[in-house]
Parts: sequence; structure tokens; C-alpha cells
Amino acid sequence: MADKVITEEEFIDELESGMTIGVGGWGSRRKPMSLVRSIIRSGITDLTVVSYGGPEIGLLSTTGQLKKAVYGFVSLDSIPLEPHFRVARQTGAIEAIEFDEGAFYLGLLAASHRVPFYPTRAGLGSDMMAMNPELRTVVSPYPGPDGGEGETLVAIPAFDIDLSIIHMNRADAGGNGQFLGPDLYFDDLFAMAAKRTFMSCEKVIPTQEFLNEGSVHTLKIPRIFVDGVIEAPMGAHFTECPPDYGRDENFQKLYAETAKNQELWDSFNQKYLQANSHEEYLAAVNSGEQNE
Repeated sequence: MADKVITEEEFIDELESGMTIGVGGWGSRRKPMSLVRSIIRSGITDLTVVSYGGPEIGLLSTTGQLKKAVYGFVSLDSIPLEPHFRVARQTGAIEAIEFDEGAFYLGLLAASHRVPFYPTRAGLGSDMMAMNPELRTVVSPYPGPDGGEGETLVAIPAFDIDLSIIHMNRADAGGNGQFLGPDLYFDDLFAMAAKRTFMSCEKVIPTQEFLNEGSVHTLKIPRIFVDGVIEAPMGAHFTECPPDYGRDENFQKLYAETAKNQELWDSFNQKYLQANSHEEYLAAVNSGEQNE
């Protein structure tokens, strides 16, 4: 089994401006934040992010690196609407494609199954079609329940994702990933949908130790869909990563406040986002806690 463990710097070498990047997790839950900060440090621009959105969309909007966001929602959970995303939408700083959660899932599923679209009734008669005029409909080739013509359905296109990033509780050196919290979300689909996938994790462990951590049910990221593994303890901070740690609500509130105060944002950016490594970021976070 090939060793896929890489460094943050090696991950950054995989990045290019203009990429479409899928980001796993859900709102402010188990987001691959150490890799998001690596993207910020890389300086790449003109990005499209596909995600059940959280702080990655707000951060990359505010750093000016995000061109387009494709999402089912953008939330910090305990703060319902991501405040930096709100500013970006209201000022027109980014392009936005907004699906409902189910339609977004079908875009991911189509990409992971390598088909051009999935049909659905979701969106018919709703503003999702008006907000996304590029969406098309298809007529089912099969008769309807009454024997008449097939029904008209919305064709949700497969997301064209260059690179996905996800965060797991545990991984082995070969690229198998394990979640230990209450939900996988759709990280398996993000891994399958992208041309390349990079996975950060709380801890790299020997393969034989997976079942000491959780049941077979928790082993949902197969190595064949992973190109690199980055060990990053607290790598989802400030989002939650149970059972290893919860959301850092104080830090999240600080981040949210920076959307209203340029001076506070500049300080936050310099102290936390421009740290040269994940280790430096954690040191800055711990220093801030000590100073409170």
C-alpha cells in the first residue's frame, strides 16, 4: 500500500489559480480548515468553491480569492448566516449558484457516478429555477403513471470539481479515512467526485487500529479516492470535530465580528491566516486564549 502522507507545503504545490475546489464538512462542522488556510497562504485566485458552505466561503471571499460559490447553504450553525459571505453577496463580490440541499446532493452524486446529470422534481415551480436560468429540464423517456407522456424533470448537472479537500478524525498512511462523529455528511461523495482529493486528519494511525477507534460503519473513505493525507491535529478548528473536540464558539464569534470591522479583520488575518504553518496557527490560537 503506497504511503500517501504529505506535508502542507506539498499540498500547496498541488494548487493552481482558477481551480474548482470541493470542500467537505457541513456548515461549521468538520471543515478542513488547516487546508483552507493553506489555500489562503498559497495566494491562488479565481477560485470556485463547491460546498455545503461554512467559513471557507466567507474566508476566501474576504481574501479576494473566491470568484464563484456553488452551495446548498452557507452557515456557521450557531450563527445562522455566515457574515463574511453575507457581505460578499450583498456587495456582489462573488458569483453565486444556489441550490436547495437535495439538488446540491444530486450534483455531487452525478459527479461521483460520472454521469452528466441527475433528474429530479426538486426545483420545479420554485425560485431555484428562476435564480439559476442555466438549469435545464428533461422529459422522461418512460410513460407517466397514467400511461401518458413522461414527466418533465429538472436536470441537475454534475459538479466539475478539480480538487476536493476533506477532514477525517483518523486516517492511515495509505489514504483510508475514518469519521468518528455523528455524521459523515457527504465527504465520501466529495472524495469520489473530484479529479484529485486531499484529506487532512486528526491523527494518522496504523490500518489495523481503525477498529479500535470505531466500527466498520465509520470507514467510509477508501484510499482509491485519496491522493494525499495531511496529519493536522485540531485541523478542523474553529469548526467542530466530535468526538475529538467541539466548535470553538468564542473564536467563531471573534471571526464573525471581523465582518463588521476592517481593523479587526486585518488583525485577525495577520495573526491567524498568515501563520506560516498549522502549528503556528495553533500557537497563535493558544496564545490568544491565554491572553483572554
